[in-house]
Amino acid sequence: MSSSTYLAQGPRVAVRRLCLQDHEQLLPLHRESVEMYRSWMPGAPITTYEAFRDYLKRFDEPGHEGFVFCLRGTGAVVGRVNINNIVRGTHQCGTLGYASYASTTGRGYMTEGLGLIMGLAFGELGLHRLEANIQPHNTPSLNLVKRLGFRREGYSPAFQYINGAWRDHERWAITAEMAEDT
Repeated sequence: MSSSTYLAQGPRVAVRRLCLQDHEQLLPLHRESVEMYRSWMPGAPITTYEAFRDYLKRFDEPGHEGFVFCLRGTGAVVGRVNINNIVRGTHQCGTLGYASYASTTGRGYMTEGLGLIMGLAFGELGLHRLEANIQPHNTPSLNLVKRLGFRREGYSPAFQYINGAWRDHERWAITAEMAEDT
């Protein structure tokens, strides 16, 4: 993809909207990461074209936005993020869902990409608050939101059904004002 399709760019990573053509890059990345996701992600991994097409439909709804993080130099996808359950009116908030991949994790792409997403969310999308619900043992994800300035707001027992059981989650959030201070 050309740089003109990017919504935001950092030193190494750029953000653009998720599209159907992304299945060519994302399906192999999802397949290589099935074991990595098993403990943390709800639902079956997206490993087929049909599953990807069905997943993409959610972003036709006004309460969901889908993005990918790409390397600026090559356009290779290195992560993805959804802003889900967007509530407008007096709340102006959304919940993050994000994923890196077995071959791209641990390189700082998610920190840079989510920082760009925060700028889009608090700017173009007009949100005031972003939330992330993270399992207490998902140390990489907890460290990610801490680096970005999120604060822990609480604990939700049996919050989400993942890998055959109801899993506890910590609630983390950041507001537009907090992001300005980081």
